[in-house]
Formats: sequence, structure tokens, C-alpha cells
Amino acid sequence: MTRTIFHIRHGQTDWNAAGRLQGVQDIPLNETGRAQADGNGRALAAHFAANGIDPASLSWFASPLGRTRETMERVRIAGGLDPKAYTIVPDLREVTFGLWEGKTYDEVARDDPEGYEAVRADKWNFVPPEGENYVQLSARIARWLDLTSGDMVIVSHGGVFRALRHVIEANDDHTLAHLLVPQDRIFVWNDRAGSWL
Repeated sequence: MTRTIFHIRHGQTDWNAAGRLQGVQDIPLNETGRAQADGNGRALAAHFAANGIDPASLSWFASPLGRTRETMERVRIAGGLDPKAYTIVPDLREVTFGLWEGKTYDEVARDDPEGYEAVRADKWNFVPPEGENYVQLSARIARWLDLTSGDMVIVSHGGVFRALRHVIEANDDHTLAHLLVPQDRIFVWNDRAGSWL
């Protein structure tokens, strides 16, 4: 079955700007992040209009964290849609960094040099203390995606986007764990082929 999946990462937070590991901490959007969300909403609405896509024909899913929900609602408002008409999916939450959450990588290197070297060597497979790795995240995302069908819009996180690329594209390149994920762009998959709008 041909399906199209749009992905939007939440807008910037103060922790993003400071380079802090956010994970499942519920850090709100900052003003830059709100502007990014609004801009993505306008861009998505323009894409839909140019391609004859009815937004009501898509399913809309968001992570439960506040920064993703506010991004989703701003995207929908920019498209003239009911801001609350979407589904919250717990499995779309960000990868958990456990005891490292709230720290920068410089602070991790200072406080846990062995762990820091391990994550630098193999970020895809390394599990932070009391956290999860990209293998676990990808399994969670794959289980959820298998329960869905049809075209959709997903608003989630950088880590989730990396896992989606692994799952949807059958991409086994573990350097995906280091992929930079912009907060002011929209990514779209048509079946397994993906590109930035």
C-alpha cells in the first residue's frame, strides 16, 4: 500500500539551545520554537494546498510531551484546523537518557567519562544509566507503526525521527544516531523514500 508520512520535530526549547539532553523531561518551547512551529504549520498548509491534499484525510499523531503537543497545535492552527483534533501516542515520546537528562555532553564527559567514551563509540547501541538506546526506541516505534495505516502527520522528537528513518527506510546505518534533525523543516516519506520538503 502506498502511504505518505509527514514528520515534524518539535520547536526549539531552552534546553535545545543550551545543548542539554532532554529526553522525557517536559521542557516547553521557547519563543524561537513557537515561531518554528508556526512556520512549519504554514509550510505544511501550503504543501497540502499545492498538492490537493485534504488535511482531514490524514491521521495526526503527537508525542505526549508538552513541547510536541504545543508544536502540533500551532501547526494545526496555522493550517486553519482544530488545534485539539489529534491523537497523543505515548510510544512517540523521546528516547530516554536516564540519569544524563539535563546535562550537556561536556558535563557527561566530566561526570561519567567511561559512559561518555562508550556513547561516542556506539551511540546506537549504548544504554545510558537508567535510559534506553536506539535499538529499544526503534523497536517501540516499529510496534506502534505496525498498528497504523494510511497517510499521517507525526509531531515528535529528534530521536524518534532517527528511529523512524531506521524503521521506515530499513536503514541499518547506525550513524543515524548522530543525524542532525532541524526544527524548522518537514520531512516526508512516500512509502520507503524520504526527503525534506
